[in-house]
This record gives sequence, structure tokens and C-alpha cells, in this order.
Amino acid sequence: MTVAVPATDAVPAPRAASAPGEPRYVVADLAAIPPVPCPCGEARRAFATPDNTVATLHITDITADARTHYHKAMTEIYFVLEGEGVLEVDGDRVPLKPYTSVMIKPGCRHRAVGRLRIVNIPIPAFDPADEWFD
Repeated sequence: MTVAVPATDAVPAPRAASAPGEPRYVVADLAAIPPVPCPCGEARRAFATPDNTVATLHITDITADARTHYHKAMTEIYFVLEGEGVLEVDGDRVPLKPYTSVMIKPGCRHRAVGRLRIVNIPIPAFDPADEWFD
């Protein structure tokens, strides 16, 4: 049996580039982006531009003295590249090792303990005004 799908259920066309002729992609060389201090250590932040509100991607080197913090709007996805340690999340301790990933939702107090290199994907795009400390 074949079911017809009404035209109103069609998938919308992809959004066009911001201007005709501009590419609809952006490339980042994180090795060329200088690290900046963050509550977890140092981060190289790709796609952190005023016109991008969707998401950013960070390579973060976490130090042993990461500060507990939270975000009111941002979700973060951590993916461990190197090192071992724990992630303290709302009073729980999650073991971290390479290829472990944790999604940290808004309001969750968190800090990583140990020496780690992670990929951090903040959604929406990283906003330094959304870092809160108790």
C-alpha cells in the first residue's frame, strides 16, 4: 500500500548562505587558535563569532584546579580525547577516560578533576556571560 505525503509535509529547503556566493560552511584550524583561560583550564574556541549562535567547538585542556560552575542556558557535550579523571556533576562523580562523553544540561554544577584534553561542544554557541559560580 502506498501512502501519499501531502506537499505541506515536505522537508524545508536548506537555508541559504548569508550572502549570495558565500560558502555555507566554515573551517577552523584549532591548532592555530590561541588558547584562552576558562574555569576548566585553557580552551581553543572554534566558530566563536558574533554571527554564530548555533554551537561552538572547543579543545579544552583541563587542569587539576578546574572550578565548579554552571550555565543557565548552555548545554555542553564533553568528549574525552586524552587523560583520565572524574567529572563532578551535581554531586555525582563520573569516571572519565578517552572516548567517554557526557552531556551537561543547563543548571548542572560541574567540574572536571584530573589532567584531561576534551572536545567541548556548547549549544547554543558559547557565551562567557553564561558562566556562573556559587
